[in-house]
Amino acid sequence: MDSDSRTPIGRLGVMALDCPDALALAEFYNSILAGDLVPGDDDDWVEVHTPHGRLAFQQIVDHRRPTWPDGAVPQQAHVDIDVVDLDGAEEAVLRLGAQPAATQPRPDRFRVMIDPAGHPFCLVLVTI
Repeated sequence: MDSDSRTPIGRLGVMALDCPDALALAEFYNSILAGDLVPGDDDDWVEVHTPHGRLAFQQIVDHRRPTWPDGAVPQQAHVDIDVVDLDGAEEAVLRLGAQPAATQPRPDRFRVMIDPAGHPFCLVLVTI
């Protein structure tokens, strides 16, 4: 399909990595990217902002290090898609084959969805 003939549902927001210490991993990547450290609303979320994009780190209490490539402990990351109409975007991705996740921590701000292969991703409400 020609990318010019499609209307996007949203735009790529951030790639988030699960980790045992969000700040420590954010500082590691910030040393590589030379961006700005931006804490989230919660202590378990930190982002690195650069002129070329954002990378986020989500602290998980019982985080287990991925064992790639053997798959015993899969890779732990998810994609955030920024949207201006949360309900409309959710309806659109459901039509594409996504399913809502059983857990919705903040459904007024973001919706956790599951892609057809089982990967979680989030639709995140933004204002433009």
